[in-house]
Amino acid sequence: MAATRPFRINVPEAKVERLSQKLALCDLPNEGSIDAIPEERPLSWARGSPVSEIKRLVSTWQTSYDWRKTEAHLNTFPQFITSVEIGGFGTYDIHHIHKRSLISGSIPLLFLHGWPGSFVEVTKIIDDLVQGDGADYTRTFHVVAPSLIDFGFSSPSRAIEFSFAQHAEAYDKLMSALGYNEYVIQGGDVGYLITRYIAKKYGPSRCKAYHTNTPAPSQPSPSMHPELHAELLATPLTEGEKRGLERAGSVSAEGMGYYKQMTTRPLTIGYSLRDSPVGLLAWIHEKLHAWSDGYPWSDEEILTWVSVHYFSAPGPEAAGNVYYAMEHSDPPAFAAAGEYVDVPFGVARFQNDLVLLPKLWNRTLGPLVYEGEYEKGGHFAAWERPDAIITDLRQMFGNDGPAYESIKSMVLA
Repeated sequence: MAATRPFRINVPEAKVERLSQKLALCDLPNEGSIDAIPEERPLSWARGSPVSEIKRLVSTWQTSYDWRKTEAHLNTFPQFITSVEIGGFGTYDIHHIHKRSLISGSIPLLFLHGWPGSFVEVTKIIDDLVQGDGADYTRTFHVVAPSLIDFGFSSPSRAIEFSFAQHAEAYDKLMSALGYNEYVIQGGDVGYLITRYIAKKYGPSRCKAYHTNTPAPSQPSPSMHPELHAELLATPLTEGEKRGLERAGSVSAEGMGYYKQMTTRPLTIGYSLRDSPVGLLAWIHEKLHAWSDGYPWSDEEILTWVSVHYFSAPGPEAAGNVYYAMEHSDPPAFAAAGEYVDVPFGVARFQNDLVLLPKLWNRTLGPLVYEGEYEKGGHFAAWERPDAIITDLRQMFGNDGPAYESIKSMVLA
C-alpha cells in the first residue's frame, strides 16, 4: 500500500554554505582566448555559454541570490512524498506537488516535466488550472506534478535497468495512491516519452487522454501509414513546416552534443555536474538560452532552475540516467514511443521549439483530436507561454472540447 506524507523543501545549511565556498573557488576558462569580443558586437553563444555571462551569474549566485527565499516560495505549493512499489525494483519515494480544485467537474491532471526542467515548471500554471477563470464552462483540474525519479526530491533510480516502463509504472501508481483511477496528462520533453509509455500501457482505461508540446512522430511511410503517406505527398508543406524542418536539421547538426554524451557516457559528465556548480550552471544555462524563443530569463529564474538540480536528492548527475535509458531500452525509447497508441491526444505547436515536424506526421501517433498553433514560444512551454498551455488544456478538455467524450466519466463522477 502506497504511503503519502507531507513534504517541505529544507536544504541543510551545510549544503548551502558548501555551494558558496565552491563558487568562491571556481576557475573559469580563459576569457581572452574564448570570449573576448568588441563591446559593439553581440554576445556569442557559438561555442557554448559565454564566459562573461557565466562569470556574472556566478557572482550573483554567490552574493545576492537567496536560496532560502526561493525555498520559501516553492514551499507555498502543497508538496508530498508518496512511496510506491515498482515491480522488480523495490520502493521509490516520489516527490510531488498536489493541488486539488474545489470546483465541481474538475479532472485529475498529471504534469510530467523534462530536462533541464523540474517540478518547478508547473508553478506558473497550477493556480490557473486549479482555480479556473470564474466562468462556469471553464475546465478545472486537480494537478499532480511529480519530480521524476532521478530529479528534484524523488528517489534515484538505483539500477541501470530502470527505464521508461518503470517510470510509467511509478507515476500511474502515484495517481492511484492519490485516489485517481482515471486521469489525463500534460507532458513535454522527457515527460512526453513517459506520457507515451503510460498511454500505451494504462490507456485508455486509466490514462484517458493526453496533451503534449513536444510530439516526436515519425514520417508516414507507404508500409506503416500508407493513407497518411499519400496525403502527405498530395499536401504541400506550409512555410512554418519548412522552417520547422530546417530548424530540426540545424539542431541535429549543432545541438545534440549533450544528447550524445548523456545517452552514452552520462557518468563521465556526471562527475563535473556533481562536483562543480559552475559546470552545472554552464551546462544548463546554454540550453535555457538555446531552447527558448527569446524568453527574457532573469538571473533569479536561471539560478532557481540550476539550484533545484544542484540541491536535488539524487544529485544533478542523476538526470543522465533517463537519457541513458533512451538509447539502451529495448526497443529504444523514441522508437517505442513512436508506435500508434489508441488514446486521444492533443498537441501545442510552438513555432520556435527545437523540433517542429509537419502537422500531418502527428497523426501517426494516435487519434489526434486537438492542435494549438502558436507563433511565439520555444521548448519550455509551461514556463515561456503558460497562457498557451492553460488555454490548450481548458479547450481540449472542456465540455465542448474534442476530448470531452474521453473524460466525461471523470467530469460526471
